[in-house]
Formats: sequence, structure tokens, C-alpha cells
Amino acid sequence: MPEHATPPPADNAPFSLTRYRFDRMELAGSLGDLGTLLPIAIGMLIVNGISSTGIFFSVGLFYILAGLYYRVPVAVQPMKVIGAYAIAQSLDASTVQAAGLLMAIILLVLGATRFMNVVARAITKPVIRGVQLSTGIILATKGATFILGTSPIQKAAEVAEPYLGVNTFLWLPAGIWIGLIFVIATLYLIDSRRFPAGIVVVIGGMLFGLLLSGGAPLAGVSVSLHLPKLLPFGFPGWEALSLAFLAMALPQTPMTIGNAVIANADLSREYFPEGDRVTPRALCISMAGANFLAFLVGGMPMCHGAGGLAAHYRFGARTAGSNLIIGSVFLILAVLVGPSVLKVVQLLPLSVLGVLLLFAGMQLCLQVMDIRDRRGMFTVLVMLCLTLASNLAVAFIMGFILSRLLQSERFSV
Repeated sequence: MPEHATPPPADNAPFSLTRYRFDRMELAGSLGDLGTLLPIAIGMLIVNGISSTGIFFSVGLFYILAGLYYRVPVAVQPMKVIGAYAIAQSLDASTVQAAGLLMAIILLVLGATRFMNVVARAITKPVIRGVQLSTGIILATKGATFILGTSPIQKAAEVAEPYLGVNTFLWLPAGIWIGLIFVIATLYLIDSRRFPAGIVVVIGGMLFGLLLSGGAPLAGVSVSLHLPKLLPFGFPGWEALSLAFLAMALPQTPMTIGNAVIANADLSREYFPEGDRVTPRALCISMAGANFLAFLVGGMPMCHGAGGLAAHYRFGARTAGSNLIIGSVFLILAVLVGPSVLKVVQLLPLSVLGVLLLFAGMQLCLQVMDIRDRRGMFTVLVMLCLTLASNLAVAFIMGFILSRLLQSERFSV
């Protein structure tokens, strides 16, 4: 356990704020997963037209409630299959809301019937590590594209930092220089308690954004009271529900089971053995509740995630105080800034988000180091190949089948 991480009280102890710390390390850790959350959230705000107040309100409340219940750090992330498909196809907000509602129902059934416990017992360690390695590579690769200026957002705008209006510096994309600066800073400060890397990266990145843009993104931002509207896009019709079910909920479900439930519960046990509330069944039910909330206020479909947990942990989160910190930030932005919140988050350069993603991905990839046998490593690497060639849902299903086959002496590698 790191030097600053004093053991929290037993998980079955009565509620007490002594189990939550609110120091610099918890603040730094709370910021560690912004590289995953913000790009998809911004994309869905711009392309799909969902509610900025609804997104930030539901994310903030989910962070806080998850921290209060689980009593250890828990990640909150967008559902990536749904988010990517919705953005790529420019779907309307009603269809996105339909996908969130359907995922809430699916996850509630999986958790309430305890079927998720049966699935969890059937998943072998190589399959879990395959999900974690594949997710880590995806996150790190995405981070590299933000730094290099080759992500879809940057290509479409033909600008390295489209929200800041900056393209090149000394004949290279500006993001490469910014990314290099913050990669070096992160490597130097990753274990620092005095200047935690997460705080330096996020605050330093926003200062860079202010400097490069001259504060232009903040024009028109006003502070007043904003509360989320109930069903701002109405109840989705049958056409939206059917499209959302076939194109988004079905492919999202295996990925959610593999990464947000099974791999996440396993990683949480490794990081926080005292956090015995983080079970596959509980994760399903909490995600179901979060997606019902997001549906009601016009937010985005959300989940937990092993990658997000790795990011929070790597940058310093050791208690659920990190959840309360970042959740409060999101709630305050939602209530006080409301529709203008997008302009605030756009101050953070995409290349800086890329640095956060890069380190989160690498932290997750390192979990594979405890696979020592040939058959297990073969399963892990096949899953990585399938993820890169197709998607994580396909890799999870095929990895499960392969791991079962390789348990028999009739098959070998």
C-alpha cells in the first residue's frame, strides 16, 4: 500500500467521514479519468444534442452515490459502444435516451435476478485479464491520437486543438508539444504527494488552454441556478427504442459485463480488499439506477469501468473521498453553469486528455503481468487481437469460449 494510503475502516463499519479523505492525493486521483469521460461527453453534447446540465448532473450524482455506497473509489464512465455509435451515426437525443433506458432495464434484470453472480463465477482469470489488456490498449491508443492530433474530432476540424483554435507550433501539431510536456511532468510527479500529477496535469492543462485561446471559450459563460429538466426530449418512440436495442444495447451488454462488471470487480478487489461491497451484482444494480437517472434528466448512458478505476488509482485515489470530490465538481458545474458547462471543459486541451488516457491505459495493461501460464496468455492475446480487429464484446464472448476449451487436456497451444 502506498505511503499516503492509510488503511480505511472496515467496510461493515457504521458510516463515518473518517473513511473518506479529502487531501491532495484524493483530488488528483479524482481527476484521473477525465480523459475517458470528457471526450465522449463533449462529442455527444455537440453531435447528439443531449443535455449538458443532464450529463453533468447525473455523472456528479452517480459519482457521489457510488462513493457513499461502495466506500472505495469507483469510476463513472460513458458507455463507449453506445457513445461511439451515437456520435458516428449522428443519432438524435431521443434515441440516445432510449439506449440508456434499455441498458438500465437489462442491468437491473441481471443484478436483481442474481444471474450476474453465475456469470461472474464462470469467467476465468485469463478472460478478465484479456478484457483489461484490451481496454488498456484502446485507452492508450486513443490518448496517443489526441496527442498526435489524429482523432476523429481533430481530423474533422483539421486543427490539432479545435476548441482552442491552435494548430501547429514549430512545424508540428501543437498537441505533440503539449503532450510531451505533460507526459514528462506525469512521469516525474506520478508518485509525488506534494505536487500530485493529476492536479498538475488538469490545472496546468487548463492554464495552457487559457493562454492559447486567450479565454475565448469562456465568452458567454454565466453563473446562475440551473436544474435538470425531467424528460427534456420526451419519452422515446418505438422506432427509437428498436434502433437503440439492436444497434447499441445488444453490442454494449457483453462489453459492460466484461469490463464494467467482471473486470472492474476483480480490479477493485485487488486494489481495495476491504471494499467487499463491490460485487458484480451490486455493480449491475448501481449502473441500472444511474442509467434510469440519466434517462430522466437527459444525460448519457453511464457505467463503471476497470479502465477508469485504474486511472483514479494511478493518480492517487485511495478512498471514496475522491468520488465525493469529483462528483461535487460535476454537480456544481451542472447547477451553476448549466448549458455553458461545455465551454468550461473545452479549455482543457485534447492533448492533455490524451496524456490522462495514455497513463490510465498503461496502468490497466500492467494487470496482465500475473498471467504466467502459456494457455492463459494465449487467451489474453487472442482477445486483444479480436478487440483490435472487431470490438471488445466479440473478444469477450470468444475469449470465454476459448478459455473453456483450453481447460481441457484435449486442446493445447
